[in-house]
Amino acid sequence: MSVTLQLNKKSPRSVEEMIGEENNIISINDVTISYGEFEAVKNVSINIPEHKVTAFIGPSGCGKSTVLRSINRMNDTIPGATIKGSVTFDGHNIYDEQVDPVLIRREIGMVFQKPNPFPKSIYDNIAWGAKINGFKGDYDELVEKSLIQAALWSEVKDKLKQNALRLSGGQQQRLCIARTLAVMPKVILMDEPASALDPIATGKIEELILQLKEDYTIIIVTHNMGQASRVSDYTAFFMVNEKRSGYLQEFNITEQLFLNPIHKKTEEYISGKFG
Repeated sequence: MSVTLQLNKKSPRSVEEMIGEENNIISINDVTISYGEFEAVKNVSINIPEHKVTAFIGPSGCGKSTVLRSINRMNDTIPGATIKGSVTFDGHNIYDEQVDPVLIRREIGMVFQKPNPFPKSIYDNIAWGAKINGFKGDYDELVEKSLIQAALWSEVKDKLKQNALRLSGGQQQRLCIARTLAVMPKVILMDEPASALDPIATGKIEELILQLKEDYTIIIVTHNMGQASRVSDYTAFFMVNEKRSGYLQEFNITEQLFLNPIHKKTEEYISGKFG
């Protein structure tokens, strides 16, 4: 697979200067995640800039989704999963014993690979998370705002009582994004959010991501190199060692990683020589 990337190559600042100037909302520090005896990812360290889109790319089995799930402690739900190192959010280690993972997931929402709307009305899908979190405001206003943010309001405003399962796949995924937004998180994790969608629906999701980064920090796992180049500001490339453990090969500004990668393996992957 060949990726054509049209980006502005002119920059008066070095890569190190540009990364260093960012306000990092999340820091992954020397993280190793294991499932039983197997080390799925080993010694990963990444700083995630606020109000930017960071893409995780790499071949299957390299631990992209495992690292993504560690950011809001979703791996806690997997029997035998353990983590070493630390993940800090707004300066606090989310794996501290005093931290409630439920509270973390309010601040760091997640959108999964396959749309998973509840078998309820469109309205109730959006309102559900706010209700269980004790929202005291105007629900009609919250539902409308969330659907507008997810670029879905104009398509569903006259059928809010309709079962969400009747929506198309692309609409269901935008509904799931709206449901996440209704809880008012700071960070949105997206695990291949467009992999099950057609090109038109994928394009709408990509446009939405670019709009949302004005107000949210977004981290996306994707196998689509074109998508990573189009929507992300930063890209982390993961590889697999001889023991099948994932590790971070390269992290950089997307423009630099795609046009002038440091490592040969990075160049080979983004040019489609393996994957």
